[in-house]
Amino acid sequence: MLLPGITSPAATWEFVAYRLAAFNDVYVLDHRGRGLSQSGGELGYRLDDYASDVEAFIRTLGLNKATILGHSMGARIAIRHAVRFPEQVGRLILVDPPVSGPGRRPYPVPLDYYLRSLDEVECGTGFEVMQKSLPWTDGQLEMRMEWLPTCDRTAIIESHKSFHDEDIHGDLPHIETNSLLMYAELGDTVRDEEAEEIRAAMPSCTKMRIDGAGHMIPWDKMEIFVNAVRQFLAEASPRTHSQ
Repeated sequence: MLLPGITSPAATWEFVAYRLAAFNDVYVLDHRGRGLSQSGGELGYRLDDYASDVEAFIRTLGLNKATILGHSMGARIAIRHAVRFPEQVGRLILVDPPVSGPGRRPYPVPLDYYLRSLDEVECGTGFEVMQKSLPWTDGQLEMRMEWLPTCDRTAIIESHKSFHDEDIHGDLPHIETNSLLMYAELGDTVRDEEAEEIRAAMPSCTKMRIDGAGHMIPWDKMEIFVNAVRQFLAEASPRTHSQ
């Protein structure tokens, strides 16, 4: 089960899901306030709200010990879900999770960036702006142009606020699930020492840095990403050492 980030509706991860579906059934969740899911200012956008949605999705489909792969905000949600509903989780893959929180450095991407991107797409100038700043294919940019407007502003604002006032590090020691932390060399979301802190806090965690990749790791290093996921899932025993 794949949990995307703060402004990534499920459709924008379709090309990644196709690759992962070569060796697993894959479900990509539209978080509340994004894509085809319900949105609105009356909804809650805290980690517990998102984690409850994941629990309901897994329970409704009757999935048994699912592998949860979360990217960015999705990784923070995966952490909270694994603590609250450990019986649903078989393995856990955390991809470049924001490590911000109370008493920690801020998330490197400011809220204004997300809101400005939404404004640019809505007024028709987003493609040219993204083309200059993102090393993506035209197809990937067009997909983002199509789906970014489905992201509710309140959802973005409240989720970005959650990056800074909700703590994930207190959850980590309670996760016994066999886990992989995959983090990008570039983008400054997770630094080496922060990755080691996460690995050390989790009883069964391996860490892997993806050199040359920015925050959107599959966009930059698809083959390395897919191979890392495949290898991790193929492992039969818990992995308790770093790499």
